[in-house]
Amino acid sequence: MTWFSVSDRTDNRYGSGMTVARTPLPRGLFADDALPLYERTAAQLLDDLRATSARAGDRLPSERALATRYGVSRVTLRAALAELEARGFVRPTSSRGWFVVELDQTAEPPVAPAATPQVQGFADYAQVNGLTASSRVLSATVRPATVPESEHLRVAPGADLFDLHRLRFLDDLVVVLEHNRLPLTVCPALADTDFNAASLYATLRAADPPQLPRVADYSVEARHPTPREMELLETGDTMPMLVATQLTFNQEDRPIELTVQVYRGDRYRFRASITNPS
Repeated sequence: MTWFSVSDRTDNRYGSGMTVARTPLPRGLFADDALPLYERTAAQLLDDLRATSARAGDRLPSERALATRYGVSRVTLRAALAELEARGFVRPTSSRGWFVVELDQTAEPPVAPAATPQVQGFADYAQVNGLTASSRVLSATVRPATVPESEHLRVAPGADLFDLHRLRFLDDLVVVLEHNRLPLTVCPALADTDFNAASLYATLRAADPPQLPRVADYSVEARHPTPREMELLETGDTMPMLVATQLTFNQEDRPIELTVQVYRGDRYRFRASITNPS
């Protein structure tokens, strides 16, 4: 078996939609509308703050007013503000809202794939590519973390873990059997969310504080399907499975998600740019 370090970029066809940036990508590589909505909102808000000559200490309008202005939900707006906070442009207070910190850190707009490593979720990928994503939850439970899981996710053995099994579809075609495990402390709302309809990453971005998937360690291997996988993914025993294991880190470099994705071999393609650090 050969293992590769994904240094620059990964993408796939009918896959998780995961985009991992380890090093800056050339500006202009992606069209603006290829960015997740919260990042486009963050860029628009930053442009408006600069256009109005906002200064350090200025208070932003309320979240409700900003969401109305940009035509987005409060969840998306909070993720956009969290993005700008991570870049050092704004900061929240416990009772008074959001304030400008510093807008002149760089002459280049900071909210762009060239500057912001990110992990794009399945629903984000579908939206960008004009596809309809859907899911069928097979199980969703809270259980104690095992010792190996606790080592990966940096939690205590036995800590509450949200365990989610789903079938994922694009345009009603089954693509992947997905198993997600997340520390419940990362986002307690996970346990009460209906992931037949909700996006996992949108739920994380709406957490308090927001959890922004930034970088993932990602490996892929091929194997034969199990009988259960053949049934759920609607394949025969000659169809190979591509199994991706992903450990995702947030904006504070904390592991927040351990996922195993079992793809139909005919509906997934893995690409990577591999660099030699020497």
